[in-house]
Amino acid sequence: MTKRQHGAALLAAMLTVTLVATFAAAALWQQWRSVEVEAADRQRVQSTWILTGALDWARLILREDRNRADYLAEPWAVPLQEARLSTFLAADQSNNAMGEDSDADQVFLSGEILDLQGRLNAGNLVQRGVPQAKWEPVFRRLFDLLGLPQEQFTRMEENLRFASDINIDNRNAARAPLAPQRVEQLAWLGLAPETVAALQPFVTILPVSNTPVNLNTAPAEVIYAAMGTISLADAQRLVAERERKHFSRVEDALALLPPVTPPATGPDMSLLGVGSAYFEVRGRLRIDDIVIEERSMVWKQGQSVHTLQRERGPIEAFATTEIKR
Repeated sequence: MTKRQHGAALLAAMLTVTLVATFAAAALWQQWRSVEVEAADRQRVQSTWILTGALDWARLILREDRNRADYLAEPWAVPLQEARLSTFLAADQSNNAMGEDSDADQVFLSGEILDLQGRLNAGNLVQRGVPQAKWEPVFRRLFDLLGLPQEQFTRMEENLRFASDINIDNRNAARAPLAPQRVEQLAWLGLAPETVAALQPFVTILPVSNTPVNLNTAPAEVIYAAMGTISLADAQRLVAERERKHFSRVEDALALLPPVTPPATGPDMSLLGVGSAYFEVRGRLRIDDIVIEERSMVWKQGQSVHTLQRERGPIEAFATTEIKR
């Protein structure tokens, strides 16, 4: 064999090895990708079922609550601290899936139930395109207390009216803003991001209007805005008093306030309450380095609890929406 032929054979062998290695690497990558996709899909399905179970647990707790008043010392208001999923499965005597190497030991679950009527419902401002005079000063007081521009409130109210006006003609309907379903969507109405962030702990958007503020769960800022005739210090005193004993009636809270002298008038009783029908259920799931949170709005009607909204995403997506108590 000549040197030229020997070199050509060596080159052909090297090309063959390179092609085989390339094909093998491609096949290995495809196999790895398939495994990763299957694992991600399995993790997605598992997290869906676990978070659905957490929602069912929360609905059961709310369904068992038969008190007319809703307050922060009830079982539903106690947050579920992060715990291994195996802790819950071990309580089920019929469960035989537990083992020393169970995947449940690597899954952590936590959650809480929040009272949405402890916030001001932005849907109270406008009903069918008509501004509600009794709620407008309430929101103005909140804006003043938070140091937010009144121009922002005027813009929000006007765009809410425009978005909810059922008599709007087709020509203007195309320019009307979408009606927001969540607080972060108030930016659609022209609010600045910093305004939306400041409002998040104190404002909600419910699917119904004219919902009263629950004095047993609302923060002092919301109580101050809703009552109108009291100082922030009085609102803070009500919050401190309800920790010792919850309010069974609105009158129980009013009895703790200084007497109102003429010509001033007392608060509008239709704006206040001691019970709630709308709650937010939060479930938080941690698997290795992945953290997923689900938020659900539920409606309690007697002994029935209906799920109205569900939203799932990374924990960072909801990090700015914590309710102050």
